[in-house]
Amino acid sequence: MPNTNGRNPKKAILYARVSTEEQARSGFSLAQQIEALRDYAASEGYRVLEEVQDRGQNGASLARPGMDQVRDLVASEAGGVSFVLAQDRDRFSREPAYTYLLRREFQEHGCELRALNDRGDGSPEGELTDGILDQLAKYERAKVRERSRRGRLRKAREGKLIRNGRANYGFQHDEAGEGYEIYEPEMRIVHRIFRSVVNGMTLYGIKRTLEIDGVPPPGNSSKGGDYWYASWLRKLVHNDVYTAYPFEEIEPLVTPEVASRLDRAKRYGIYWFNRTRTTRKRISTSGADGREYKWRYSVQKNPREEWVAIPVQEAGIPRELVEAAREMIQDNRPPGNMGRRV
Repeated sequence: MPNTNGRNPKKAILYARVSTEEQARSGFSLAQQIEALRDYAASEGYRVLEEVQDRGQNGASLARPGMDQVRDLVASEAGGVSFVLAQDRDRFSREPAYTYLLRREFQEHGCELRALNDRGDGSPEGELTDGILDQLAKYERAKVRERSRRGRLRKAREGKLIRNGRANYGFQHDEAGEGYEIYEPEMRIVHRIFRSVVNGMTLYGIKRTLEIDGVPPPGNSSKGGDYWYASWLRKLVHNDVYTAYPFEEIEPLVTPEVASRLDRAKRYGIYWFNRTRTTRKRISTSGADGREYKWRYSVQKNPREEWVAIPVQEAGIPRELVEAAREMIQDNRPPGNMGRRV
């Protein structure tokens, strides 16, 4: 029954979340969620204290600016918050354990976590039903991710690039998005880097020279504050997309179907798909301007037999120049952190 006690209406916080920056920029999904929550709150006679939105925040972590704001409001509101409302249960979190944690935390302040798609009625049986359905939803999401992973792997074995980020420095994606073509402004810098290494310049010296000459660093120089890094230069020198491999060396690495599409007279670079596996975790830290939210990345190298070779357009760097550059930095090791400790 709607709460019709206008003298003392129950207080509610509306919470909406989208997972990607693209969704956040469009605003449609957030606006849709907030509109549905407003209608529900009005029909129940709730007084809305705050409308909180998390833009581009993953539900696999609780380290979110909006959710932290909600938790602070529930804990500090003198008059008491009766409900925190979301359109769907997975807006609170995509991990059932985190949703349970929030539910218990809010209950300590007399607040109820409620979603418009709740199936239970608040009873122990209802909570069990919601918990089982949450686990089934999590299982279904895992299946979708696995299907997506296998789809990308199949595409790579067909010799097609997976366009899920920026192209390697010196290249750009072709119109079909399944291969590389040379991007001359950057590729000239790649040639310069290899020549500088062979001529005896240190990676740090190359880094400083590029910065002094005002060469835009890899990535988006428009943001400002970006720099060249010696570690990035090391990875570039060892990256096989810049190595010219003849057909005879490429053929054993790819399927017969991929090999049949290659020109035997040409050379190709190799883009290694599935070479590493990256996991990330959302964390919050205390910064100069308050709480800050960052992603913590962990990169692990997959076994060599799991790598998939994708032939790409040759970079135009002589093979002997690439091998000489790699030999020059073979014994170099990044400095340790011991000297930086106090």
